[in-house]
Amino acid sequence: MALGFGDDPRSQYEYWAEREDPSLELRNCGVFGERTDEIARRLADCAEGADALVVQGGINDIAQGVDPELAAEQIAGMVEEGEALGLEVAVADVLPWNNGHPEADPGIAQLNRLIARIGREQGVAMLPFHDTLEDPAESGVMREDWTSDGDHPSIEGYRRLGEIAFSLPGEGG
Repeated sequence: MALGFGDDPRSQYEYWAEREDPSLELRNCGVFGERTDEIARRLADCAEGADALVVQGGINDIAQGVDPELAAEQIAGMVEEGEALGLEVAVADVLPWNNGHPEADPGIAQLNRLIARIGREQGVAMLPFHDTLEDPAESGVMREDWTSDGDHPSIEGYRRLGEIAFSLPGEGG
């Protein structure tokens, strides 16, 4: 598993998902700041030897001004590639972005609608990351204790994603 924000293994949802189900072995191939087109170029190498694939991306596209339709096309392509590789595939929607709120909210909402459509049309599990970390008291942001810096989840946020929102394809996701 790759380490993330602060190099604390608890700062990845994979850590918490593996604690919930010790039979899981997850690896994170994410690179901070990458857009979906950059992720797509690395997908086959990252997926080598895997049984399942979770496609998560899009916030950096929004942050860098990429049209949500283009980001969704890249995500749909990664879902298709994962299936072509024989993997069970799930797709995660985009988290709330406190530091981009409220300007980024319309783009995030549009991309999340498109991601949900990809899940339905391609018959893959949809992981509700946005709703899991959205502050019930304020739309469009993560609750303060669920974010470390307004961009990324805190350890508590990652715990919620791993324990509450994360499920493998075929396991009720």
